[in-house]
Amino acid sequence: MKINLSGHHVDITDSIKEHVNQKFSKIATHFPTLISLDAIISKEHGEYQVELRTNYEGSRISASGTDAVMYPAIATAAKKLDAALKHRKGHLKADLHEKPVSTTPEIAHEIIQEMKLV
Repeated sequence: MKINLSGHHVDITDSIKEHVNQKFSKIATHFPTLISLDAIISKEHGEYQVELRTNYEGSRISASGTDAVMYPAIATAAKKLDAALKHRKGHLKADLHEKPVSTTPEIAHEIIQEMKLV
C-alpha cells in the first residue's frame, strides 16, 4: 500500500513516516486490495489533526483524529479508518449472501380458516 503523507504547518520527518508506516501495516495486511492512502497531518490552534482518505472497493472512505499530541492523533485516525474499512467490508460480504425469497406468500387469515377450531 502506498501512503501519501503530507503536512500542513508540520514538518514530516523520517520518524513520523516510520511511525505512520508501522501503524498502517496492519491495515494493509487486512485489506490487500487497498492501493493507496492519503494522510494529512496538520496543526491548528495547538492541536494536531490527522485526516485519512482512501478508496476501497469503489467507495471513498475517510477518517480523522485530533489530539494535543501528534502520535495519539495518528493512532485515533488509524483506529477509525480500520473500523470504517471493516464496516464497508461487512456490507460487501453481506451482499454476497442470497436472501431467502418466498415463492408463495401465505396469508394468515387463510391458514386460520383451514384450522378446525372447535
